Amino acid sequence: MIRFNRAPRPFSVMSFDLDDTLYNNHPIIKAAVKAQQDYLNALPSYLQKGPKYWQQCRNEAVIQLPELADNVTKWRQHTLRLALSKLDLSDQEVEHHANAAYNAFADARSKIVVTDDVLKLLDDLAQHFKLIAITNGNVEIERFNLRDKFELVLQAGMHGKAKPHGTLFDKAAAHLNVAKSEILHIGDSLDTDVQGANNAGCQSVWLNDQGVTYAYKGLADVEIANIHALAHFIK
Repeated sequence: MIRFNRAPRPFSVMSFDLDDTLYNNHPIIKAAVKAQQDYLNALPSYLQKGPKYWQQCRNEAVIQLPELADNVTKWRQHTLRLALSKLDLSDQEVEHHANAAYNAFADARSKIVVTDDVLKLLDDLAQHFKLIAITNGNVEIERFNLRDKFELVLQAGMHGKAKPHGTLFDKAAAHLNVAKSEILHIGDSLDTDVQGANNAGCQSVWLNDQGVTYAYKGLADVEIANIHALAHFIK
């Protein structure tokens, strides 16, 4: 299914969200969170804090440093150090366990395999458009099979504020030396991807396959139910 809410303008760049757009991120993030928690729960003093302790520390961390909300990697790392610092551990032990717990998370987080049909779609699209990625997530793209698919990868926190803020779209346009209207951004979230692209002056495609209710009530330029509907643009 492909639905045009506005007539597409000429574009030269296709920008992709990553998580839940090019692969199903739900089992990946669940496994990564479990890997981190399994590591932490092996520390008796952490386990004694109870199941709500992580979320309490996570909330406390972003109250202390609101800018962490735009960088999920630093937010997790800061929360780990905060949570461990409240235990009966030396500074050296806090640092060791924080790094080890994060590495357990990151290793599981990178166990992504993008399907061959999606890789082929990207290869086909790359014959006609520049392909880039703009993500709010903390996935390390060089660790799985999307590593060579994009001319540019921009991540929230590392390169600017998280979508729907326009910073990452601005940087992409400047880096590629194109007008923002020449960027067609594809993503699964109305709140971050579509709202961000629309507000930045880019064009937007909503991959509507998550069954999620969003706060943003604006329309994407194009709505699709399957990522392979993008092949329409090269037919």
